[in-house]
Amino acid sequence: TKPCGRRSSSFPSLDPPAGFGQELPYVLIDCIGGRYGVYEDHAEFLKKYFHLIAMKEYLENKKFLSKKIRAIYMWFHKPVIKEELLQSLPNLKIVASSGVGIDHLDLNLLSRYGVKVSNTPFVVSTDTADLGMALMLASSRRLVEGYQIAVSPDTEYFPADWLGAEVSGATLGIVGMGTIGYKVAERAKAFEMKILYHNRNQRNKEEESAVGASYCKKIDDLLQQSDFVLLSVNLTPQTHKLIGKRELELMKPTATLINISRGLVVDQDALVEALQNKVIKAAALDVTYPEPLPRDHPLLKLKNVIITPHIGSATKKTRRLMMENMMESIQAGLRGLPIPNEVLL
Repeated sequence: TKPCGRRSSSFPSLDPPAGFGQELPYVLIDCIGGRYGVYEDHAEFLKKYFHLIAMKEYLENKKFLSKKIRAIYMWFHKPVIKEELLQSLPNLKIVASSGVGIDHLDLNLLSRYGVKVSNTPFVVSTDTADLGMALMLASSRRLVEGYQIAVSPDTEYFPADWLGAEVSGATLGIVGMGTIGYKVAERAKAFEMKILYHNRNQRNKEEESAVGASYCKKIDDLLQQSDFVLLSVNLTPQTHKLIGKRELELMKPTATLINISRGLVVDQDALVEALQNKVIKAAALDVTYPEPLPRDHPLLKLKNVIITPHIGSATKKTRRLMMENMMESIQAGLRGLPIPNEVLL
């Protein structure tokens, strides 16, 4: 891991909130800048509200800091929270985690220590839905391959028979009709797509009607009918390898699988086999397991696969909103107020 680096500050200064007294609350972070650290501009903003303690500083001054730290600001799964850390933080009240997924957290363990948890599910939904549509369009119209043809020094002409597949009017099957899945449906409606969805609970008739979506109680029915299958579920024991060999074989040979949820929702070995043997036409993935994939992984060698580096929420505006949501959750947790976006067992 590279050491933490620096980024320029861009947020305006705000006065510290009233009610915390002279000393700002101590909040543990992994580091500032670098590959996994809190963005420098975010850190400058947060320092108006909290006394940020990097993990390295904490480990070097554990005796003094262990009772001071009351919250953990978990930016993209860092710092890693294990029982040893929880045991050393007797006054820890809340862990604020960025993003939607909570599969990196042991909620039962945190609950045993009386620690509350929050995430940022709603602010990421718009950008993640946009990316889902982008992946669908890029895959169907073969944009990556097209770009390579256009810029190749060996290209002498553009082949007239180089064709993609239409999105407008096609059938989209959404697996997981939560906030992100519903926003995908809203966008797909503008493309006059036929929308099917599978979810633990059926949406109400007004919500279905607003996007023209039809409920499939059985995922098999959705898989058999869809031209595009888009995954937007949380990773849970129930959704682990939800899409495997059997499910892929139910899909049309002309269908594309799009994953904007978590890599482990798909059996990657089964997906490689299905793509190689033309069981399905293509895949467009913002998530894999692990991330990044080993450089010799077969998914990286297939022309009918597009992979992006888990960038569903990766816009400046959304990342700022995530940070602000986390800040608000920590403040509420330390004040004993209802926590926005609290994750409940």
